[in-house]
Amino acid sequence: MAVRPVILANDPILRKKSKKVKHFGEALQVLINDMVESMQAANGMGLAAPQVGVQERVIVVQLPEDEEDPQSGKLFALCNPQIVRAHGEEEGEEGCLCVPGYVGDVKRATWVTVKAQDRRGRKVRIKAEGLLARAFQHEIDHLDGILFIDRVESPDKIRRIVPLEEVEREAVKTKVPLQKAESFKVQVLDKLGKV
Repeated sequence: MAVRPVILANDPILRKKSKKVKHFGEALQVLINDMVESMQAANGMGLAAPQVGVQERVIVVQLPEDEEDPQSGKLFALCNPQIVRAHGEEEGEEGCLCVPGYVGDVKRATWVTVKAQDRRGRKVRIKAEGLLARAFQHEIDHLDGILFIDRVESPDKIRRIVPLEEVEREAVKTKVPLQKAESFKVQVLDKLGKV
């Protein structure tokens, strides 16, 4: 397994529609293993093959552990995923490894049913809600050349986030308590006029 570099939003490969996976051999297994390692190394919760420069319909998703969510912590590696049912709508914050330093509010379906194939080519159906549904929709968008910033309804719904070190420096300068600075990075930046 190897960590592959994640390409950034200005790379044209991210705007192309990915090709259907037809062969479930060793090359696909290596790709999926590398994608999982790359996602985990970047502290992400999802990754699509185009994000590592591969134009195939492959995604991996793994939510952080949460005692209240039975699907959290479970690793999903899906080939040729498609949303076959969707219901509800909610706006929530999203970020992307291809758009580092920014988050935005995006409307997504509250729950979805995803039809796909697993890494061996077997057909699977997954019902997901909440954060997992959002992650599947976000990653499947990548396979169609769509980034989360394309789904943000207005520029004021995109916010810049910064590394904790920068927030700590500003907190010291402005005498904002560090525990508040850690929890409310965006608000601190708003106060400082840096968003």
